[in-house]
Amino acid sequence: MGLATRYCLLKRLIPKCGDNVFVGRSVEIKQWEKLSIGSNVSIHKQCYLDAGGGITIENDVSIAHQTSMISFEHAWDDVALPIRDNTVKYAPITIQSDVWIGCGCRILAGANIGSRAVVAAGAVVTKPVPPHTVVGGVPAKPIKSI
Repeated sequence: MGLATRYCLLKRLIPKCGDNVFVGRSVEIKQWEKLSIGSNVSIHKQCYLDAGGGITIENDVSIAHQTSMISFEHAWDDVALPIRDNTVKYAPITIQSDVWIGCGCRILAGANIGSRAVVAAGAVVTKPVPPHTVVGGVPAKPIKSI
């Protein structure tokens, strides 16, 4: 499927899709109806977005290849059930404007990445990232202010 076709599909299937949105090959999106994307956004090849809890990507965001965004997590409260059969907890993910997410990152439920932040390649974001901050590691921690 070509770039123009992917963009037209996105514009049709999600509630809000801005202008100049690039979606690379083999990007998988689940629960389209809970995804919102601003303008000047690039989502590179082999990314995985599960918007069950809601995903908002604001303007001027670049998401490098093989990044996953998962807006839910499994609970393990009911010990009588296997973890996979326990309830699912949903929490939105927000990527504010002017953010760069490196390749192979994992952005998990409840993450809020502040404006003009950088997430280093391979980082796992489990909590809020302050604006103007570079984070990296597992779990992601501040490296420096920018």
